[in-house]
Amino acid sequence: MPVNLKGRSLLTLMDFSKEEIRYLLELSKDLKAKKRAGISEEKLRGKSIVLLFEKTSTRTRCAFEVASLDEGGHVTFLDSKSSQMGKKESLEDTAKVLGRYYDGIEYRGYEQRVVEELARFAGVPVWNGLTDVDHPTQILADLLTIEEHVAKPLHKVKVVYVGDTRNNMSYAWMYGAAKMGMHYVALGPKELWPQEASLVKIHEVAAASGAVIEITDRLDCLKGADVIYTDVWVSMGEEDQMEQRVKLLSSFRVTMDMLKATGNDDVIFMHCLPAYHDFETGVAKEAMQRGLDIREVTDEVFRSRHSVAFDEAENRMHTIKAVLVATL
Repeated sequence: MPVNLKGRSLLTLMDFSKEEIRYLLELSKDLKAKKRAGISEEKLRGKSIVLLFEKTSTRTRCAFEVASLDEGGHVTFLDSKSSQMGKKESLEDTAKVLGRYYDGIEYRGYEQRVVEELARFAGVPVWNGLTDVDHPTQILADLLTIEEHVAKPLHKVKVVYVGDTRNNMSYAWMYGAAKMGMHYVALGPKELWPQEASLVKIHEVAAASGAVIEITDRLDCLKGADVIYTDVWVSMGEEDQMEQRVKLLSSFRVTMDMLKATGNDDVIFMHCLPAYHDFETGVAKEAMQRGLDIREVTDEVFRSRHSVAFDEAENRMHTIKAVLVATL
């Protein structure tokens, strides 16, 4: 059945079918190959997009900008200091104005309701660049990276996410895994498990696709994993919880012993970045001076042959480009 995503918003992968996600992945592969061959078909010529950022970013901003420019599009960047959204102008009014100027709107911030309201009123495609409960463009990049590095179809891949299992990346992974029929295990302390009520729809989708979604604090779940995935322990806006998170999560730091526990010599390590894997960042140094080791992964793992974090980061651009081309 043909797939047509023109005019669609990407707020969450839960809004997309398995076939539509597969289409975006195949389009990503095609656009990536063309970029490497120096081919640009300028599919976004005459199109303009605006990026709304309430949370800072390196990969998301650069990926959207380069993806659009590669295909002949124009980009405007607005952060919270350079727009009136939510201050002197309501979300609804902002969405209606931007929808008159631009062909598409990206939002990266806190509440999921904001990106949903933008989509409700803008009249043009809106893309979720990250909220407190989801990160769909990251999952598309992750799925593409897994297909490039794991010699199995997605429905036979086991992913173990280690850390805060109720953060936006864990939720986003549950959505993606449920849609694609994958085996996803969230490994972390019970204090940081998601509420069961938030998993009802995920389990319904998983039942239909054949996916397995598990949440555990038992390290024996690592056996047979194809992917070990982690994220920082403290997200933006949660800095006051750093000491508590370190106490809860230190035993879930990704180490070489953890990779060995998979029994899979070809297991890959993934991270959405930025990562605390050493003490070369101001935040990690300052925390260590207070006696807090905030590294979610050891430097040994991060720099090992198992790590595909930078391939994953590159794929943000190719998959975001696919989203732009498909929806515009």
